[in-house]
Amino acid sequence: MRVLVVEDQQELAETVATGLRREGMAVDIALDGAAALQQLAIYGYDVVVLDRDLPGVHGDRVCAELVEQGSHARVLMLTASAGIEDRVVGLSLGADDYLPKPFAFAELVARIRALGRRARPALPPVMRCGDLTLDPARRLVDRAGRRLELSTKELTVLELLLAAQGAVISPEELLERGWDAAADPFSNVVKVTISRLRRKLGEPQLIETVPGAGYRI
Repeated sequence: MRVLVVEDQQELAETVATGLRREGMAVDIALDGAAALQQLAIYGYDVVVLDRDLPGVHGDRVCAELVEQGSHARVLMLTASAGIEDRVVGLSLGADDYLPKPFAFAELVARIRALGRRARPALPPVMRCGDLTLDPARRLVDRAGRRLELSTKELTVLELLLAAQGAVISPEELLERGWDAAADPFSNVVKVTISRLRRKLGEPQLIETVPGAGYRI
């Protein structure tokens, strides 16, 4: 899952981003509304964690722009105000969920994962394909009753492939949705991760390479 954290308090933004990366998410940061709109125009995000009270371009405007552009990204709006009126305004602008500050990090993660399951198309909490089971929230993978130890990126790629429900995903899309903006677009990191994932999943092979197109399960 790829997440954009839009928060003008840099220390908080970096703390949240670090925690989400430990949860296996690819995370970028924008410190103001203008930067957020620039990144949203370039990258496809599953979830946007959006501080409402941004300087310059207000968080309300960022949310409204996403709706106007028909973005598939789900919006979790944050604000220091916990009033009912503020929640109503945020949701009426197109936000999918609302979380007042201060918040418990575990709740933030749970809400982001819940929003991610509702995107393109809605996904079940536990994903299955044959004898393979993936629980993204608990980061657990089993095949034929055997627990598999996967790295963070291997889990991410497996989740993306399972979410595609048999459709082919290109290496470019895997890189965009599974890694952050610091990833080198010319590296072979996707190929290497797929190779390691195949080895850990074992036989019979689940991941198919479609020449000139990408990968699918």
